[in-house]
Amino acid sequence: MQHAPAARPLLVCALSAALTLTAAACSAGGRAAEGPVGTPPATAQSPATLPSPAVPPALTRGQARAALITEADLGETWEPTRGAATWRDQVLKATAERPDCGRLLDVLYTEELFGDAIAPRATAALDDAAGGAQLHYRITSYRAADIDRVLTWLGTLPDTCGRFTARAARGTALDVRVTDLAPPEAGDARQGLRVTVNAEGAVLTVDLVAVRVGDDAISLTNGAPGEPAEAATRTAVEVGTERLTEARRQGRAQV
Repeated sequence: MQHAPAARPLLVCALSAALTLTAAACSAGGRAAEGPVGTPPATAQSPATLPSPAVPPALTRGQARAALITEADLGETWEPTRGAATWRDQVLKATAERPDCGRLLDVLYTEELFGDAIAPRATAALDDAAGGAQLHYRITSYRAADIDRVLTWLGTLPDTCGRFTARAARGTALDVRVTDLAPPEAGDARQGLRVTVNAEGAVLTVDLVAVRVGDDAISLTNGAPGEPAEAATRTAVEVGTERLTEARRQGRAQV
């Protein structure tokens, strides 16, 4: 099927021109409706199907915010975000034929790893002004067993979605690869993925990591043209887990 000639220059511009973090000349503009959410196999339950939590979270919003990472934790080139990276709309707003692969793309785009019905307790978004990376970080309270089901689902994706073709919003074909990413030994349970998207020679890589600490979870994405800095992902997981563990300890002490 032939596509309009303007689609390719637009996508390559968005990726190769440093994938700017603010709206650029090659930006496609605002977000449209999300792609379809697929139904996962029975052996690995999708986050979209998880029930609502029956027990209120132990953390207050203030405690959760205190457990967030900041730009000071990651290094001098990091700063509070200036806005969503243009590659989120240009590349991550995409569809795939395989349901779980489509759901993975939805997670990377919306950051809603545990389903859109589960509101995060606290969030942070940081930009690497030097390398063009963007890191999104969330703390979510949920039942431990349900968090573990999400982690199990993530662990199946290198097999079910190891390599697949996705379609960007304008129909451009994207070559997507999903591999395991070993996160630091932090928290009670953890899972990591590396998702590499090749758009006609321009490469975007997004690392996705989730860590459970009791009935709370940290989830983060670190995306960049080429490869994101592994040190930033590792530091965010290690420092964030320590802060969340301490916030939970203080929360229990105040009850």
